[in-house]
Amino acid sequence: MTMLGTFIKPVHREGYKFIAIFAVVTALLFLLPIKIFGWIGVGLTVWCYYFFRDPKRVTPERQGLIISPADGVVSMIQPAVPPAELEMGDDQMLRISVFMNVFDCHVNRAPIAGVVENISYRPGKFFNASLDKASEHNERNSLSIRMEDGRKIAVVQIAGLVARRIVCDVAEGTGLETGERFGMIRFGSRLDIYLPDGVQPLIALGQSTLAGETVLADLASDEPARTGRKR
Repeated sequence: MTMLGTFIKPVHREGYKFIAIFAVVTALLFLLPIKIFGWIGVGLTVWCYYFFRDPKRVTPERQGLIISPADGVVSMIQPAVPPAELEMGDDQMLRISVFMNVFDCHVNRAPIAGVVENISYRPGKFFNASLDKASEHNERNSLSIRMEDGRKIAVVQIAGLVARRIVCDVAEGTGLETGERFGMIRFGSRLDIYLPDGVQPLIALGQSTLAGETVLADLASDEPARTGRKR
């Protein structure tokens, strides 16, 4: 990667209008006598561009690997029942929650290859996405992905305290490859991933993830759940 490529990233199409708005407002701020407001606008415009960045990622391709669908921090690992609207039953599955703050890349990627069997959007509230109750009460968009062996995982896009729009770019029946982009959430949010029965996480609570790169679990592994320690 070149030095320029380190700092200049592609932008998701959802970001173009926001970056343009920030840039126009910044230009108007420079017309004011106090120029510091213009420079504040420059900083906010750069942040807006950075928020909507859509960098390329190198996705591990071995069959059975479940990859993180989001950049962020693993905020919860616990049993939970998948959203009822996905009709995946009442049994608990292991849920991994990845919390994205406003500085993370917000483009979401498929955690594993399969066919999108069900998509269900549900309006709701806007609690802080790091809270457990956000899974139940916040605005969300839920997807179930059926793998080649017939097993399913669920991926849930959850709006956060600041987020006000969930973007989903796929439809029911769409085939996805592991790491393929399927949507994004604007301005702070969370992704929940529900693992098939018996699959243990290979990631620790508090660990940082990269969408399309970080391995969350392995369908073929019998390794026990991992723990982590801050150092």
